[in-house]
Amino acid sequence: MAKTFATIARYQYSSEAQIVKGRLEAEGIKVFLSDNITIDTDPLVSNAIGGVKLKVLTEDVIKAKHILSAINAYSLDDNGNRIYCPKCTSDHVNVYSSIKDLKSLSSFVIGFLFGTLPFSTRYHYKCEKCDFEFPLK
Repeated sequence: MAKTFATIARYQYSSEAQIVKGRLEAEGIKVFLSDNITIDTDPLVSNAIGGVKLKVLTEDVIKAKHILSAINAYSLDDNGNRIYCPKCTSDHVNVYSSIKDLKSLSSFVIGFLFGTLPFSTRYHYKCEKCDFEFPLK
């Protein structure tokens, strides 16, 4: 019987896929990454080719998906505790950076003009359920 692989996840960058690959291999699941070298060579083509594909043997799909669902994809505080939305108490909260003040805007413009990273950014959290934005205190 030929062993075939099934794609169970896609990642924009190979570093994300490598972390999950290591977790699945630690559980004894054989993992294959597809298109990771192409994206490492030119990260701008990631969206065009569908990202890095994480593939497992077809008989391990259910076990691998169960392990992936156990990995917390949402934000944690410095102590490793989940961050909850102060408005709706959901734990589906993601971090993002924003440009909402003059300091962040000028930092972005200087970084864009000179090809450097911005030296001042503001990080906020946003709830996926109610779209409430809040800073972490």
